[in-house]
Amino acid sequence: MMRMRELVFALDYEPGCNRVADALAEHPDARVRSLSLHATADRLWRVDHATGTPAALTAIEDAFLTSDYYADCLATEDCGATQTTRVLDRADDMLVLYSDWERTPACASVPHIAQDHLGDGVLFETRHEGRHYTWRLIHSGDGDVAAFFDELAAAVGERAQMEILRTADTTASMREANGTQSALSPEQEAALQAAVEHGYYESPREVDGGELAEHLDVPRSTLTYRLRRAEEQLAKQYVAGRHLTEEPPVSR
Repeated sequence: MMRMRELVFALDYEPGCNRVADALAEHPDARVRSLSLHATADRLWRVDHATGTPAALTAIEDAFLTSDYYADCLATEDCGATQTTRVLDRADDMLVLYSDWERTPACASVPHIAQDHLGDGVLFETRHEGRHYTWRLIHSGDGDVAAFFDELAAAVGERAQMEILRTADTTASMREANGTQSALSPEQEAALQAAVEHGYYESPREVDGGELAEHLDVPRSTLTYRLRRAEEQLAKQYVAGRHLTEEPPVSR
């Protein structure tokens, strides 16, 4: 059986460097996740699902419709690309957007850099929370991951901090998702340990998120993301553990 590889990383954008990140940073409870994302050598299509307050959704829609967004183009100046963005569905707390981007030689994006170094058939999943933009890639494992990250870092430059969150066999990822195996990343462990040591989980809190982020020398959005993911994983592990230790019902 062919084994695929999972690659998870995040870009934490500086203010003013990504319109979507700026909009989400102003509305911390809003989220954007990809429902579908496809790329060829010269085009990119994606469908995104956003949740949040009506004000947040208006800001997100405006960011997507602004011409300098270009569906993940990493060019620092106007690259001459053409993009069409349409609203597919809208409600008070939900927004679905479709983007079609035709790139130029000056354009670069995560999917296109991935195609260059990881080969065809890469699957993409994204989640955008605040300035924290997380990418999950599933690839064959035959490509050059180091070269991918080198080119991506060069394309991103100083506009965002890049953090590798996970690289593993997809079989291991499935075991973790099913609760049979679980491990926090070193960054998540460090954030969780600092939160406990500095009284973040005390009631009342002895330190707030901003102070804890400053102590760890990371953006507050990065700290929030790491703690949320660590808490989610520990909660799932706890529930899975309880399920496994529960006695089966007595047959009558």
